[in-house]
Amino acid sequence: MMTVNGQFPGPTLYANRGDELVITVFNYAQENVTLHWHGVRLPRNPWSDGPEYVTQCPIQPGSSFIYTVTFTDEEGTLWWHAHSDYSRATVHGAIVIYPRRGTSYPFPKPSGEVILILGEWWKRDVSAVLETARETGADPTPSDAFTINGQPGDLYPCSKPGTFRMLVEPGKTYLLRMVNAAMEDALFVSIAGHLLTLVGSDASYTKPLTSDYILISPGETMDFLLTANQSPRNLYYMAARALSYEPVNNFDTTTTTAIVQYKSQYTSWSTNPLLPSLPFYNDTEAASKFAFSIRSLASTNWPINVPKRFDQRMVITVSVNEFECPPGSCQGPNGTRLASSLNNMSFVNPSIDILEAYYKGINGAFDTNFPSRPLYYFNFTAEYQPFALLKSRLATEVRILEYGTTVEMVFQGTSLVTAENHPMHLHGQSFYVVGWGFGNFNEEKDPLGYNLEDPPLKNTFGVPTNGWLAVRFTAYNPGVWFLHCHLERHLISGMDTVFIVKNGVDPGEKLLPPPPHMPPC
Repeated sequence: MMTVNGQFPGPTLYANRGDELVITVFNYAQENVTLHWHGVRLPRNPWSDGPEYVTQCPIQPGSSFIYTVTFTDEEGTLWWHAHSDYSRATVHGAIVIYPRRGTSYPFPKPSGEVILILGEWWKRDVSAVLETARETGADPTPSDAFTINGQPGDLYPCSKPGTFRMLVEPGKTYLLRMVNAAMEDALFVSIAGHLLTLVGSDASYTKPLTSDYILISPGETMDFLLTANQSPRNLYYMAARALSYEPVNNFDTTTTTAIVQYKSQYTSWSTNPLLPSLPFYNDTEAASKFAFSIRSLASTNWPINVPKRFDQRMVITVSVNEFECPPGSCQGPNGTRLASSLNNMSFVNPSIDILEAYYKGINGAFDTNFPSRPLYYFNFTAEYQPFALLKSRLATEVRILEYGTTVEMVFQGTSLVTAENHPMHLHGQSFYVVGWGFGNFNEEKDPLGYNLEDPPLKNTFGVPTNGWLAVRFTAYNPGVWFLHCHLERHLISGMDTVFIVKNGVDPGEKLLPPPPHMPPC
């Protein structure tokens, strides 16, 4: 498998708010790779953002590239990962951004902190998993295990000796920095006998939210406080399993575990750790209750700036699609090839990266006609859909935004092929999650219920299954920025587009020139 510095998960990067990191990546592997700094806004510098054929061409075997990662107002936990095919399954790690020097957290300083990276594991080479999916047109084979810090845990036959253990002292409070690096699944997480208090997400502070379970989507990061207030004689499982609406043979139904162990004067503990109660796989009520209870801290010292008005509203359908195949040649539903789309457009990577083509004025790499509305209006969430709606259009379409434009995006889930929860991720910007609901978005009635006071500031958030999600942001970061579903199978099959934010007037509002030695295509 591909790793960074021989580590799985990869090394943690540490910084303070406002710092800048310069990172040289040497590709000693046999495959192309790029790295993305997930949630770091990188002002005016998409050259270091990482998605292949969007902001750079891949770093080829035997080559290197220098990334400049500048932190601005991010504070908390983010992560980095490969942004080329399925390699991010093993090429990823956490980013810890401490408060600016001389300042502190908006909560009492914890006694310690623990990084928890949730992932997925296949018994096969993940490149072979992807290649099989491309050949057959079916979804990639589900993973064989979920992991916590690289270990599946006690409930799997191969990993019990390596189960991750988190040592705590009675009465002390710990900051848990959690990353969902899983490729395909949102995860419910719980610790037996303990409550978790959310205090931050996607490197932005939140109002404290206490719960006995949490839901974290692929790409999301969350910061929790855990107080060690249970009997030190017991061991306690931390457990995680998938949220999924697929048939059980279509996703990983296993449960990964770690162990919370108290430091104490006792020399022996219960040999059977206590197991927490987790919501069922398709518990929509539990998923929505946690996810949509998150609020920004929105205090005097940590203010927010929610756009009260917008210049343009985009309504974007997020769909799974099908393409017909010659008889017997594909293994998707009914012998088709699976695809996915935004507004019925399945994004196709160009032969050179879009950023270079935009900066140099190279014609033919992309078109600028990504629609602001669905191409077809229908009952998006109906139980049955006409066969004619299942096919999408292959294209490399982007959306041009003037500098300073305030955008409202409404992601509308659909039931085409299958209804799913789609974690949408925007590069180069964070957005405020101002509204959500089930069914079809109503442009007259639903905005009346928006939260414009303390919505969470996010870079990744799940569109509820058979529902909609409304977000707002202001395009203050010139450059080329990727928008995509963070389920890897959907990113690869076309549930993507690109925003190009044009330069502003002042020098500080213009795209930086490219660094020397960008990787060639």
